[in-house]
Amino acid sequence: MGATGSIGIQTLDVIRLHPEQFSLYAMAFGRNIEKALPLIHEFNPAIIVVQDEDTKAKLQKELNHSYILCGGEGLIEAGTAEPVDVVVNAVMGSIGLPATLKAIQAKKIIAIANKETLVTAGHLVMEEARKHQVELLPVDSEHSAIFQALNGEKRKNIEKLIITASGGSFRDKTRKELEGVTVEDALNHPNWSMGAKITIDSASMMNKGLEVIEAHWLFDVPYEQIHVILHRESVIHSMVEYVDRNVIAQLGTPDMKVPIQYALTYPERMDLPVTNHLNLEELATLNFEKMDMDRFPCLRMAFEAGKAGGSMPTVLNAANEEAVQLFLEGKISFLDIERYIEEALERHDRIHNPDLSTIISIDEETRKRVRFHLN
Repeated sequence: MGATGSIGIQTLDVIRLHPEQFSLYAMAFGRNIEKALPLIHEFNPAIIVVQDEDTKAKLQKELNHSYILCGGEGLIEAGTAEPVDVVVNAVMGSIGLPATLKAIQAKKIIAIANKETLVTAGHLVMEEARKHQVELLPVDSEHSAIFQALNGEKRKNIEKLIITASGGSFRDKTRKELEGVTVEDALNHPNWSMGAKITIDSASMMNKGLEVIEAHWLFDVPYEQIHVILHRESVIHSMVEYVDRNVIAQLGTPDMKVPIQYALTYPERMDLPVTNHLNLEELATLNFEKMDMDRFPCLRMAFEAGKAGGSMPTVLNAANEEAVQLFLEGKISFLDIERYIEEALERHDRIHNPDLSTIISIDEETRKRVRFHLN
């Protein structure tokens, strides 16, 4: 799910490296036919899912492929198909939520690279995962690091999770210097090669806020025991401190193919020859700084929404997605992103334990409100 995005392309890189281990049964993408066509020809998936009927019609002119599906229903059919063992949720935004829930109910292993699924409906997703005894394997480098640091350990012995943040494109700018920054400035990440939306989230630090909420659900750890620190080099991907003061960290080069492959091969490990070895002698120094919540209000709002719970994280995520899109379209400034999110949160009356239909309704309502500039 999300085959033509950054994570999707790198997942296909991993599949390509290990043809004896993996084959692609289904792939889903939005409208990027130009990017998808060579992948379809190479991997020959049995099922293709696109965003809408218009894209389906255009794709059918290019392909002699009888099984092209559309939208959310298509995602569900692909993700629950009998031959599928692992569903990689790398679709952008909350669109993958219903399909992920159905895949869990069909007892598929979920490799989750989509923060929004757990941010929007973590209580529903984890409840289904427990009920159907399905494992959610994290693909995000930070959550993969925590997952590995927890292997063989008892959760009751966790003192805190320490999530590292690169600081994004604007980590050295003051609040004043953020006035008037461009989309091009924001997309220039110093460490990682990622899609546009996640790169903007990294610059605002919302990406880290979403990761905090995701970590809360994945690892069943209260927000008071989740900490974020600035780590410029992106070498330590996250850490776990235990009650005996031992700290276990996972280190590696900043390459998303590493956590992607680990999720696909878990509990085994396989060679990954396309990724560089970590050379600590060349690095020499690793830097850490305390996070400034006044400098990065999106991170503060994420902690607050997570602690409030209920429908608040749904509003946080939906407002952020729409505001980021408005910024990418050049319709609002970078600093407007956080203002729109804050106003959306302030206007929302929290629902304590929303079901899926309520979550979808709140998500749509919030997006509409932000899209029309909160009128």
